[in-house]
This record gives sequence, structure tokens and C-alpha cells, in this order.
Amino acid sequence: MIRAFRDPVRLIPLLFAVAIAIGTALLMLPFASASGQATPLVTAFFTSTSAVAVTGLIVVDTATYWSWFGQVVILVLFQIGGFGIMTAATLFGLMAGRGFGLRERMATHVERNRLEVGDARSVLALVLKITIAVEAVVAAILVARLMVSYDSEFGPALWHGVFHAVSAFNNAGFSSYSDSVMGFQTDAVFLVPIMAAVIVTALGFPVMQDVRHKGVRWSQWTLHTKITVMGTAVLLLVGFGAILAKEWTNPDTLGPMSVGAKILNAGFHSVMPRTAGFNSLDVGAFRGETLLMNYVLMFIGGGSAGTAGGVKITTFFVLLAVVYSEVKGRRDASLFGRRFGHGIERQALTVFVAAATLIILASMYILAITRLPMEQVLFETISAFSTVGLSTGITADLPPSALVVLCALMFVGRVGTITVATALALGAEPQPFRYPEENPIVG
Repeated sequence: MIRAFRDPVRLIPLLFAVAIAIGTALLMLPFASASGQATPLVTAFFTSTSAVAVTGLIVVDTATYWSWFGQVVILVLFQIGGFGIMTAATLFGLMAGRGFGLRERMATHVERNRLEVGDARSVLALVLKITIAVEAVVAAILVARLMVSYDSEFGPALWHGVFHAVSAFNNAGFSSYSDSVMGFQTDAVFLVPIMAAVIVTALGFPVMQDVRHKGVRWSQWTLHTKITVMGTAVLLLVGFGAILAKEWTNPDTLGPMSVGAKILNAGFHSVMPRTAGFNSLDVGAFRGETLLMNYVLMFIGGGSAGTAGGVKITTFFVLLAVVYSEVKGRRDASLFGRRFGHGIERQALTVFVAAATLIILASMYILAITRLPMEQVLFETISAFSTVGLSTGITADLPPSALVVLCALMFVGRVGTITVATALALGAEPQPFRYPEENPIVG
């Protein structure tokens, strides 16, 4: 146990588990529910895991099931999860005044993706400043909108505005309204700030720090920043176009809306599958092609070392570059005039395959114990692993064992597949030899 506290790569999953356990205990208290009765263990555990993992999947209605105390607990949990246990572990190391050894630097390097240990102090300062600034600005806009346009009193407006601002910034997807944000389908003033907060934080803190130091000068950005920004723009445009095209005439989603509302909601839903989980449309009413596009967007996710989930944009585009270079017969895979090291290529492949394997295994298990359609189960498992929080509406109908499986997916998806694998590889030694080379037939 003592060794775990000295090794950040083991400390990260441990802190996540502790936060989930504390959240579960608090949510089980009688006064955490609106009825005044103790919440069942599975319900409290699932809600706590979803909040700490900033996912947003729920088995009970957040607005009506939980008391004000319960909702505050949930808000605190996804604020902690969004701030990042990796950041907390870095801060713990600095407060202890002991610095990091080589092994810890390598482990931290994986999750924070290209941030050096010497940058830890500035990263923490940046995280705190951005958190306070973005949440305050978004909350102020939402509170003012609720008071001016919806005749809400200051108290309720403040609570709903702050709740959604914090949830949006942390990409949590929890809403203090029973229908998420479906009541604001035509309100750009309410939806756009939420979209902006999600996009900014889904870029990841390494990108924010790079932009802070170098401004918007593309030529001076790091390769990681270029890939993340370019990938984000491409995925947003692809998602927007696909949703707009496929749902334009759907009578249960965009069909009855005006052109402006269709554009607004298509834009909103091109952002949310990337990791956030708010919905202004009925996801369960999406057409099959739209669900398929959501699979892709959720699985890829957002930027590294931020509040986004998924396998991450850099992972996806590194693998695309590898495939392209192989098709072209080139020795090295590259983007923007920079080649990738083989270690990065193997890491990207490992993350991608591990994620796909976990999702497939979880889906097979849930399909085996339920009679739910495969497209809905697959949507749920991808959403859980990628810590998105969107659902076709089946979460509350799943048996307890399936909910535990989703909790495991959320935990692994938030902590990071590589971090978990490294934490389990206790004291793994480098291989001191190499086997003779022989190439099998591929394809």
C-alpha cells in the first residue's frame, strides 16, 4: 500500500477507486435521495462511478430522484473527476517535495501526453485558471438566460446554471433537468456556451498550454497540438454534416424544426458524442446511420490529458497516418512534416485494440443476459468506455451485473487503458533479448 502511494501510475486508479467509494457511501445516505430513503448500493455505485468518470450515464433521474444534497455530491464528484486524478497525483508529488523519478516520469508522460514533469506547476496553474474562468463565464451566461427568458428566480437559475456549467466544462453530461437540455432545443444562447465549454476542454490541457505560450501561430505549434486541433475540426464537421443529412426529415428529431433549429441541434450533437453526453434530441429516435456515426465519434473521443474520453484524436490520426504510409510504401508514418517514432505507433495500436476488445467483450456479455437490440447495447458500451454519457434509453433497464460491467468500462475509460495496464505490470522488466526475425503472411 505504501509503495502504491509512492508510485503515481498505481496511485491514479487507487484515487479514482477511493473517490468512487466515498461518493457511493454519500449517495447511499437517506437524505441524499428526495424520498428520504437509503439508495440501493448498485444505484449509488453506478451514479458515483459515472460522476467520477465524468460520463453522465444514469439509472435514475438526477433531477427528481436525488435531493439537493445528492445533486451537490454528484456535482462535486464530476468536478473532481474532470480536474483529473493525474493532476491531483502530480500535485501530491510536488507537495511531498520529492520530485519524480524516471519511471514515474515515463508513466506520467503516457497520460499527460508530451508534458514534461518540469511543466507540472504551470499545468496546475493553467488547469485551475481555465476551470474557474470557463465555468464562471458559462454559468453567468446560463443564469442570466434563465432569469431573463424563462422567468426563473435567482436561486433556481443559479443552481441550474452552475450545475450545467460545471458539467459542461468537465464533459460530464449530467443535467439538473429530467430531459437533459431538450427543453432548450431552439435556444442558441443556452446551448452554444455549453458547446463551447465542451470543445475547449475536450482539446486537452497540453493544447491549451501550447496555445497559451505560442498563440494561434500554427507553424510554432507542437505536432500534438496540430493533430488535436485539426482532428477536432474534421470530426466536428463530419459529425455535423452526417447528423444534418440523416436526421433532416426524421419526424422524431430534426424533422419538425425550422432550418435554424436544425443547424443548431445538428451542431450541438456533433459536439456531444465526442465526450460530453448532453442531448437536445431523443437519441433513441436516431436513424441507424446516425447511430453508426455516433459510434465512431464516441470511440475516437477528444484530446489527450483533458476531460475527454475515447481512444483520443491523436491515437486515431496516428493510426490513419500509419495506414496511409503503408499503402504508399513509405518507411515512416508522418504528419505535418514530422515522423512518428515506432514506440508511439505501437502505443496507439495498443490503445485502439485494447479499447475495441473491451467494448466487444462487454457488449457480448450484456447481449447474452438481455434481449436488447445489438445496436443499443453497442451504443451503451461505447458510451460507457468513452465516458460520453449518451444513451438510447436502456441504462435503467439493465440488470445489476450489466451495470457493474458498464462501471468497469467507465473506470478503465477514465483512467486510461495504458495507465491501467502499466499499473498491473508490477515491476515489469525490459526484455533482455530479441528473437530471430521471421515474417508471417499478412492479409
